[in-house]
Amino acid sequence: MFDFAVGQTNPETFPVEAFKRAAADAIDAEFSEMNQYPGGKGHLGLRKLMARRESEREGVLVDPEKIALMNGSMQAVTLAGQALMDQPGDSVVTEAFTYSGTIAAYRGIGLKMEGIPVDEQGMRVDILAEKLDAMPIKPKFIYTLTSYQNPTGTTMPLERRLALIDLAEQHHLPIVEDNCYGDVHFEGEKLPSLYALNPDPRHIYIGSLSKIFAPGVRLGYLMAETPYFQKIVSRRFDAGSNYFAASVLAKFYEDDLWGHCEHANAALKVKRDLLLDALESSLSDICAWSRPVGGLFLWLRLPEDVDLDRLKQVTAEAGFFYAEGKDFNVTGEPVHYLRLAFGHVPNALITQGIPVLAESIHRCRLSNAAREFEHLFDP
Repeated sequence: MFDFAVGQTNPETFPVEAFKRAAADAIDAEFSEMNQYPGGKGHLGLRKLMARRESEREGVLVDPEKIALMNGSMQAVTLAGQALMDQPGDSVVTEAFTYSGTIAAYRGIGLKMEGIPVDEQGMRVDILAEKLDAMPIKPKFIYTLTSYQNPTGTTMPLERRLALIDLAEQHHLPIVEDNCYGDVHFEGEKLPSLYALNPDPRHIYIGSLSKIFAPGVRLGYLMAETPYFQKIVSRRFDAGSNYFAASVLAKFYEDDLWGHCEHANAALKVKRDLLLDALESSLSDICAWSRPVGGLFLWLRLPEDVDLDRLKQVTAEAGFFYAEGKDFNVTGEPVHYLRLAFGHVPNALITQGIPVLAESIHRCRLSNAAREFEHLFDP
Protein backbone atom coordinates (compact mmCIF):
# COMPACT_ATOMS: atom_id res chain seq x y z
CA MET A 1 0.00 0.00 0.00
CA PHE A 2 1.18 3.51 -0.86
CA ASP A 3 -0.24 5.73 1.88
CA PHE A 4 0.40 9.41 1.16
CA ALA A 5 -2.90 10.50 2.74
CA VAL A 6 -2.18 11.19 6.40
CA GLY A 7 0.41 13.61 7.74
CA GLN A 8 2.49 11.63 10.22
CA THR A 9 6.05 11.71 11.47
CA ASN A 10 8.72 9.24 10.45
CA PRO A 11 8.67 6.09 12.62
CA GLU A 12 12.16 5.22 11.35
CA THR A 13 13.70 8.03 13.40
CA PHE A 14 11.65 7.63 16.57
CA PRO A 15 14.16 7.50 19.46
CA VAL A 16 12.88 4.31 21.10
CA GLU A 17 15.68 3.63 23.58
CA ALA A 18 16.20 7.26 24.55
CA PHE A 19 12.46 7.69 25.07
CA LYS A 20 12.36 4.59 27.28
CA ARG A 21 15.13 6.04 29.45
CA ALA A 22 13.38 9.41 29.61
CA ALA A 23 10.12 7.73 30.68
CA ALA A 24 11.84 5.82 33.49
CA ASP A 25 13.68 8.93 34.66
CA ALA A 26 10.48 11.00 34.56
CA ILE A 27 8.57 8.48 36.64
CA ASP A 28 11.36 8.33 39.25
CA ALA A 29 11.61 12.11 39.45
CA GLU A 30 7.96 13.15 39.21
CA PHE A 31 5.72 10.30 40.34
CA SER A 32 4.22 12.54 43.01
CA GLU A 33 3.36 15.33 40.54
CA MET A 34 1.78 12.75 38.23
CA ASN A 35 -0.83 12.20 40.94
CA GLN A 36 -1.95 15.82 40.65
CA TYR A 37 -3.82 17.82 38.01
CA PRO A 38 -1.37 19.97 36.03
CA GLY A 39 -3.51 23.10 35.69
CA GLY A 40 -4.00 25.40 32.74
CA LYS A 41 -0.37 26.06 31.84
CA GLY A 42 1.04 22.58 32.26
CA HIS A 43 4.45 21.12 33.08
CA LEU A 44 6.84 23.95 33.96
CA GLY A 45 9.99 22.10 32.89
CA LEU A 46 8.70 21.48 29.38
CA ARG A 47 7.39 25.05 29.13
CA LYS A 48 10.87 26.32 29.99
CA LEU A 49 12.39 24.07 27.32
CA MET A 50 9.88 25.19 24.70
CA ALA A 51 10.54 28.82 25.64
CA ARG A 52 14.26 28.19 25.18
CA ARG A 53 13.61 26.44 21.87
CA GLU A 54 11.56 29.37 20.60
CA SER A 55 14.16 31.86 21.85
CA GLU A 56 16.98 30.06 20.07
CA ARG A 57 15.06 29.61 16.82
CA GLU A 58 13.49 33.06 16.71
CA GLY A 59 16.21 35.18 18.31
CA VAL A 60 13.93 36.83 20.88
CA LEU A 61 13.44 36.22 24.58
CA VAL A 62 10.40 34.05 25.36
CA ASP A 63 8.82 33.89 28.81
CA PRO A 64 7.68 30.35 29.79
CA GLU A 65 4.91 31.92 31.90
CA LYS A 66 3.32 33.08 28.65
CA ILE A 67 3.24 29.52 27.32
CA ALA A 68 0.47 27.00 27.97
CA LEU A 69 0.89 23.38 26.99
CA MET A 70 -1.98 21.94 24.98
CA ASN A 71 -3.24 18.48 24.09
CA GLY A 72 -1.91 18.90 20.56
CA SER A 73 -1.79 22.15 18.62
CA MET A 74 -5.38 21.65 17.46
CA GLN A 75 -6.59 22.32 20.99
CA ALA A 76 -4.81 25.66 20.82
CA VAL A 77 -6.32 26.38 17.38
CA THR A 78 -9.82 25.65 18.71
CA LEU A 79 -9.46 27.51 22.01
CA ALA A 80 -8.07 30.59 20.25
CA GLY A 81 -11.06 30.60 17.90
CA GLN A 82 -13.51 30.27 20.80
CA ALA A 83 -11.80 33.06 22.73
CA LEU A 84 -11.66 35.51 19.83
CA MET A 85 -15.19 35.06 18.51
CA ASP A 86 -18.23 36.71 20.05
CA GLN A 87 -21.00 34.61 18.53
CA PRO A 88 -21.69 31.99 15.85
CA GLY A 89 -21.52 33.58 12.43
CA ASP A 90 -18.43 35.66 13.21
CA SER A 91 -15.75 35.28 10.58
CA VAL A 92 -12.06 34.42 10.44
CA VAL A 93 -9.71 35.03 7.53
CA THR A 94 -7.50 32.12 6.46
CA GLU A 95 -5.65 30.92 3.40
CA ALA A 96 -8.15 29.62 0.83
CA PHE A 97 -6.43 26.25 1.22
CA THR A 98 -5.71 25.42 4.84
CA TYR A 99 -5.54 22.46 7.21
CA SER A 100 -8.66 20.32 7.12
CA GLY A 101 -8.64 19.98 10.92
CA THR A 102 -8.77 23.74 11.32
CA ILE A 103 -11.63 23.98 8.84
CA ALA A 104 -13.58 21.35 10.78
CA ALA A 105 -12.82 22.97 14.15
CA TYR A 106 -13.79 26.48 13.12
CA ARG A 107 -16.92 25.34 11.37
CA GLY A 108 -17.76 23.30 14.44
CA ILE A 109 -17.64 26.30 16.78
CA GLY A 110 -19.64 28.44 14.36
CA LEU A 111 -16.98 30.56 12.67
CA LYS A 112 -17.44 31.54 9.05
CA MET A 113 -14.22 31.12 7.09
CA GLU A 114 -13.15 33.71 4.53
CA GLY A 115 -10.50 32.21 2.27
CA ILE A 116 -7.77 34.36 0.70
CA PRO A 117 -6.05 33.07 -2.45
CA VAL A 118 -2.50 31.77 -2.12
CA ASP A 119 0.49 31.63 -4.41
CA GLU A 120 3.98 30.16 -4.12
CA GLN A 121 4.66 32.62 -1.29
CA GLY A 122 1.61 31.87 0.82
CA MET A 123 -1.42 34.06 1.51
CA ARG A 124 -1.87 36.90 -0.99
CA VAL A 125 -1.68 39.84 1.38
CA ASP A 126 -2.58 42.28 -1.42
CA ILE A 127 -5.88 40.44 -1.95
CA LEU A 128 -6.38 40.28 1.82
CA ALA A 129 -6.08 44.08 1.94
CA GLU A 130 -8.79 44.44 -0.70
CA LYS A 131 -10.98 41.92 1.12
CA LEU A 132 -10.70 43.69 4.46
CA ASP A 133 -11.53 47.05 2.91
CA ALA A 134 -14.62 45.56 1.27
CA MET A 135 -15.98 43.63 4.26
CA PRO A 136 -18.82 45.51 5.98
CA ILE A 137 -18.21 43.52 9.17
CA LYS A 138 -14.57 42.85 9.95
CA PRO A 139 -13.34 39.34 10.81
CA LYS A 140 -12.45 38.56 14.40
CA PHE A 141 -8.92 37.46 13.53
CA ILE A 142 -6.54 36.19 10.87
CA TYR A 143 -5.39 32.58 11.01
CA THR A 144 -2.29 31.65 9.01
CA LEU A 145 0.46 29.08 8.59
CA THR A 146 3.39 31.19 7.44
CA SER A 147 5.96 28.38 7.26
CA TYR A 148 5.65 25.03 5.43
CA GLN A 149 1.93 25.60 5.06
CA ASN A 150 -0.48 22.70 5.18
CA PRO A 151 -1.49 21.66 2.54
CA THR A 152 0.52 23.71 0.03
CA GLY A 153 4.00 23.44 1.54
CA THR A 154 4.63 27.13 0.83
CA THR A 155 6.61 29.52 3.03
CA MET A 156 5.78 33.21 3.28
CA PRO A 157 8.83 35.42 2.60
CA LEU A 158 9.95 38.13 5.00
CA GLU A 159 8.56 41.05 3.00
CA ARG A 160 5.10 39.51 2.91
CA ARG A 161 5.21 38.66 6.62
CA LEU A 162 5.91 42.30 7.41
CA ALA A 163 3.10 43.38 5.09
CA LEU A 164 0.71 41.02 6.87
CA ILE A 165 1.70 42.41 10.25
CA ASP A 166 1.19 45.99 9.03
CA LEU A 167 -2.20 45.16 7.54
CA ALA A 168 -3.40 43.48 10.73
CA GLU A 169 -2.29 46.52 12.73
CA GLN A 170 -4.18 48.86 10.41
CA HIS A 171 -7.38 46.90 10.96
CA HIS A 172 -6.72 46.16 14.67
CA LEU A 173 -6.92 42.42 14.07
CA PRO A 174 -5.29 39.64 16.09
CA ILE A 175 -3.20 37.15 14.14
CA VAL A 176 -3.20 33.49 15.11
CA GLU A 177 0.03 32.10 13.66
CA ASP A 178 0.07 28.31 13.54
CA ASN A 179 3.73 27.33 13.36
CA CYS A 180 3.21 23.65 14.10
CA TYR A 181 5.74 22.67 11.41
CA GLY A 182 8.28 25.30 12.44
CA ASP A 183 10.99 22.83 13.48
CA VAL A 184 10.57 20.59 10.40
CA HIS A 185 13.11 22.47 8.30
CA PHE A 186 15.24 21.01 5.49
CA GLU A 187 17.19 23.78 3.82
CA GLY A 188 17.62 27.51 3.35
CA GLU A 189 17.05 30.36 5.76
CA LYS A 190 14.74 29.92 8.74
CA LEU A 191 12.41 32.89 8.56
CA PRO A 192 11.28 34.52 11.81
CA SER A 193 7.78 34.05 13.10
CA LEU A 194 5.43 37.01 13.21
CA TYR A 195 5.76 37.49 16.98
CA ALA A 196 9.53 37.69 16.59
CA LEU A 197 9.19 40.38 13.92
CA ASN A 198 6.80 42.54 15.90
CA PRO A 199 5.88 42.33 19.61
CA ASP A 200 2.25 43.26 18.97
CA PRO A 201 0.27 41.86 21.95
CA ARG A 202 -2.44 40.73 19.52
CA HIS A 203 -0.14 38.07 18.07
CA ILE A 204 -1.11 34.57 19.20
CA TYR A 205 1.36 31.82 18.44
CA ILE A 206 0.91 28.05 18.27
CA GLY A 207 3.66 25.41 18.29
CA SER A 208 3.65 21.63 18.31
CA LEU A 209 5.67 18.56 19.16
CA SER A 210 3.44 16.31 17.05
CA LYS A 211 5.17 17.14 13.78
CA ILE A 212 8.82 16.96 14.80
CA PHE A 213 8.54 14.29 17.50
CA ALA A 214 5.36 12.20 17.38
CA PRO A 215 1.62 12.94 17.17
CA GLY A 216 0.86 10.24 19.73
CA VAL A 217 2.32 12.30 22.57
CA ARG A 218 -0.48 14.85 21.95
CA LEU A 219 1.47 17.91 23.03
CA GLY A 220 1.47 21.35 21.54
CA TYR A 221 1.62 24.80 23.06
CA LEU A 222 0.15 28.25 22.82
CA MET A 223 1.95 31.52 23.47
CA ALA A 224 0.20 34.84 23.92
CA GLU A 225 0.27 38.12 25.82
CA THR A 226 -2.18 39.51 28.34
CA PRO A 227 -5.19 39.62 28.08
CA TYR A 228 -5.38 37.07 25.26
CA PHE A 229 -3.42 34.45 27.16
CA GLN A 230 -5.83 34.42 30.08
CA LYS A 231 -8.86 34.63 27.80
CA ILE A 232 -7.76 31.59 25.80
CA VAL A 233 -6.53 29.41 28.67
CA SER A 234 -9.72 30.07 30.64
CA ARG A 235 -11.65 28.32 27.86
CA ARG A 236 -10.06 24.96 28.61
CA PHE A 237 -11.99 22.53 30.81
CA ASP A 238 -9.66 19.53 30.70
CA ALA A 239 -7.69 20.28 33.90
CA GLY A 240 -4.52 20.65 31.84
CA SER A 241 -2.42 18.78 29.32
CA ASN A 242 -0.93 15.29 29.68
CA TYR A 243 1.54 15.65 32.53
CA PHE A 244 3.11 12.24 32.04
CA ALA A 245 3.89 12.88 28.37
CA ALA A 246 5.18 16.35 29.19
CA SER A 247 7.48 15.09 31.94
CA VAL A 248 8.92 12.40 29.66
CA LEU A 249 9.57 14.89 26.88
CA ALA A 250 11.14 17.30 29.35
CA LYS A 251 13.58 14.56 30.38
CA PHE A 252 14.19 13.65 26.74
CA TYR A 253 14.99 17.23 25.71
CA GLU A 254 16.80 18.51 28.80
CA ASP A 255 20.29 17.48 27.67
CA ASP A 256 19.88 17.89 23.90
CA LEU A 257 17.21 20.26 22.68
CA TRP A 258 17.98 20.04 18.95
CA GLY A 259 19.68 16.69 18.32
CA HIS A 260 16.56 14.67 17.53
CA CYS A 261 15.18 17.50 15.42
CA GLU A 262 18.30 17.57 13.25
CA HIS A 263 18.35 13.78 12.91
CA ALA A 264 14.67 13.59 11.99
CA ASN A 265 14.89 16.44 9.49
CA ALA A 266 17.83 14.86 7.66
CA ALA A 267 15.75 11.73 7.04
CA LEU A 268 12.70 13.75 6.03
CA LYS A 269 14.74 15.71 3.50
CA VAL A 270 15.73 12.43 1.84
CA LYS A 271 12.04 11.55 1.53
CA ARG A 272 11.20 14.98 0.16
CA ASP A 273 13.95 14.68 -2.44
CA LEU A 274 12.85 11.20 -3.48
CA LEU A 275 9.32 12.48 -3.93
CA LEU A 276 10.44 15.45 -6.04
CA ASP A 277 12.62 13.20 -8.22
CA ALA A 278 9.81 10.70 -8.73
CA LEU A 279 7.34 13.41 -9.70
CA GLU A 280 9.81 14.94 -12.13
CA SER A 281 10.29 11.56 -13.79
CA SER A 282 6.60 10.68 -13.97
CA LEU A 283 4.44 13.79 -14.13
CA SER A 284 6.45 16.84 -15.23
CA ASP A 285 4.57 17.05 -18.54
CA ILE A 286 1.06 17.38 -17.08
CA CYS A 287 1.29 18.43 -13.40
CA ALA A 288 2.88 21.10 -11.22
CA TRP A 289 3.77 20.88 -7.56
CA SER A 290 5.26 22.73 -4.62
CA ARG A 291 8.88 22.28 -3.53
CA PRO A 292 8.67 22.61 0.25
CA VAL A 293 11.76 23.56 2.23
CA GLY A 294 10.18 22.13 5.36
CA GLY A 295 7.06 20.42 6.66
CA LEU A 296 5.49 17.11 5.73
CA PHE A 297 3.44 17.89 2.63
CA LEU A 298 3.56 18.54 -1.09
CA TRP A 299 0.70 20.14 -3.05
CA LEU A 300 0.12 18.74 -6.53
CA ARG A 301 -1.89 20.39 -9.29
CA LEU A 302 -3.77 18.12 -11.67
CA PRO A 303 -4.84 18.79 -15.26
CA GLU A 304 -8.34 20.23 -15.42
CA ASP A 305 -9.57 17.29 -17.50
CA VAL A 306 -8.95 14.73 -14.73
CA ASP A 307 -12.12 13.09 -13.44
CA LEU A 308 -11.57 13.58 -9.71
CA ASP A 309 -14.07 10.97 -8.52
CA ARG A 310 -12.68 8.36 -10.86
CA LEU A 311 -9.12 9.19 -9.84
CA LYS A 312 -9.97 8.53 -6.20
CA GLN A 313 -11.41 5.15 -7.16
CA VAL A 314 -8.64 4.13 -9.55
CA THR A 315 -5.83 5.03 -7.15
CA ALA A 316 -7.52 3.22 -4.27
CA GLU A 317 -7.86 0.09 -6.40
CA ALA A 318 -4.12 0.34 -7.08
CA GLY A 319 -3.37 0.74 -3.37
CA PHE A 320 -2.40 4.42 -3.60
CA PHE A 321 -3.98 6.90 -1.19
CA TYR A 322 -3.78 10.69 -1.02
CA ALA A 323 -5.74 13.59 0.48
CA GLU A 324 -8.20 15.27 -1.85
CA GLY A 325 -7.83 18.98 -2.50
CA LYS A 326 -11.41 19.71 -1.52
CA ASP A 327 -10.65 18.64 2.05
CA PHE A 328 -8.42 21.72 2.40
CA ASN A 329 -10.61 24.16 0.47
CA VAL A 330 -12.46 26.43 2.90
CA THR A 331 -15.48 26.36 0.56
CA GLY A 332 -15.46 22.56 0.45
CA GLU A 333 -15.71 22.59 -3.33
CA PRO A 334 -13.72 20.13 -5.48
CA VAL A 335 -10.44 21.49 -6.86
CA HIS A 336 -7.87 19.93 -9.17
CA TYR A 337 -5.27 19.59 -6.46
CA LEU A 338 -4.21 16.82 -4.11
CA ARG A 339 -1.90 16.65 -1.11
CA LEU A 340 0.89 14.13 -0.73
CA ALA A 341 2.14 13.49 2.82
CA PHE A 342 5.62 11.98 2.67
CA GLY A 343 6.92 12.07 6.24
CA HIS A 344 6.02 8.51 7.23
CA VAL A 345 6.27 6.77 3.84
CA PRO A 346 9.21 4.34 3.50
CA ASN A 347 11.73 5.53 0.91
CA ALA A 348 11.22 2.57 -1.41
CA LEU A 349 7.47 3.09 -1.42
CA ILE A 350 7.89 6.74 -2.40
CA THR A 351 9.88 5.73 -5.46
CA GLN A 352 7.52 2.88 -6.32
CA GLY A 353 4.30 4.72 -5.54
CA ILE A 354 4.52 7.86 -7.66
CA PRO A 355 4.51 5.94 -10.99
CA VAL A 356 1.28 4.29 -9.75
CA LEU A 357 -0.22 7.73 -9.17
CA ALA A 358 1.02 8.93 -12.56
CA GLU A 359 -0.54 6.00 -14.39
CA SER A 360 -3.82 6.56 -12.55
CA ILE A 361 -3.87 10.25 -13.48
CA HIS A 362 -3.31 9.43 -17.15
CA ARG A 363 -6.12 6.87 -17.04
CA CYS A 364 -8.54 9.41 -15.56
CA ARG A 365 -7.96 12.22 -18.05
CA LEU A 366 -10.80 12.98 -20.43
CA SER A 367 -8.41 14.15 -23.16
CA ASN A 368 -4.73 14.16 -24.05
CA ALA A 369 -4.53 17.94 -24.32
CA ALA A 370 -1.42 19.74 -23.15
CA ARG A 371 -1.74 21.27 -19.71
CA GLU A 372 -3.07 24.81 -19.66
CA PHE A 373 -1.03 26.06 -16.68
CA GLU A 374 2.65 26.65 -16.13
CA HIS A 375 2.81 26.99 -12.39
CA LEU A 376 1.15 25.67 -9.27
CA PHE A 377 -1.22 28.61 -8.80
CA ASP A 378 -1.74 29.99 -12.31
CA PRO A 379 -5.35 31.01 -13.02
